[in-house]
Amino acid sequence: MIRAILRWGALVVAAVLFLVPFYLLLRNGLSSRAEITAPGWTFWPERVHWENFGRLFDQQDVPFARSLLNSAIVAVLQTVGLLLISSLAGYGLARIPYRYSKPVFYAVLGTLMIPASVTFVPSFVVVSTLGWLSDFRGLVIPGLFSAFSVFLFRQYFLDFPKELEDAGQVDGLTRWGVFRRIVVPNSRGFFAAIAVITVIGSWNAFLWPLIIAQDPDSWTVQVALSGLLTAQNPQLDLLFLAAALSILPIVALFAFLQRYLVRGVTESGLKG
Repeated sequence: MIRAILRWGALVVAAVLFLVPFYLLLRNGLSSRAEITAPGWTFWPERVHWENFGRLFDQQDVPFARSLLNSAIVAVLQTVGLLLISSLAGYGLARIPYRYSKPVFYAVLGTLMIPASVTFVPSFVVVSTLGWLSDFRGLVIPGLFSAFSVFLFRQYFLDFPKELEDAGQVDGLTRWGVFRRIVVPNSRGFFAAIAVITVIGSWNAFLWPLIIAQDPDSWTVQVALSGLLTAQNPQLDLLFLAAALSILPIVALFAFLQRYLVRGVTESGLKG
């Protein structure tokens, strides 16, 4: 009995601590700037400023609605492309025997030791030379390859039942047919786990979109949030409201697909 009470008490405390930031975002987003900076604290604003929604989406210098759309497009394109490239690379490293498979795999792992900041300048030069500044190609294509995702897919495919693949080859399927018709349909949970991780990372990306998206119409949501906080006119109420709106898609996605994250870890070969 005491253990159950302590367990539920710990869960309640953890839930409250988890929800406090969301409460602060919503409370401050529906307040006026004077109430946010007031020395006294009120649990809820005396008058809810619903007009903040209209002010947020009517901003001329910060196109917030456009930034939400841009982030959604970048996240979807990057996730689909990364799943395709990483799954094919991981499957090839795990199942297709050739002489240099291990050196290639170690070379892929070696890229994980290179800090992302080191590659920003050469990547920017390449993107700028190709004319992809303030363009979806510049935002999406450099992020289509992930050495970590390739590693996870390889570890997963190493444990994939080879008997299923052999049965497909006996039925006349090619290597591509086995991958498309047997491996992928039986790996949907793992694909979903990698997709969730990729979407969250792409949606929250800030530094690379800040460098590439030089036109306000190409800003992603994280860059738009920074645009609301300027030294000349800090719009704290709109910043809190925009932050609350920007996390809603990710929270909904995580709540809906969180079980795949656990399954992805347990099926990736990273078990203790």
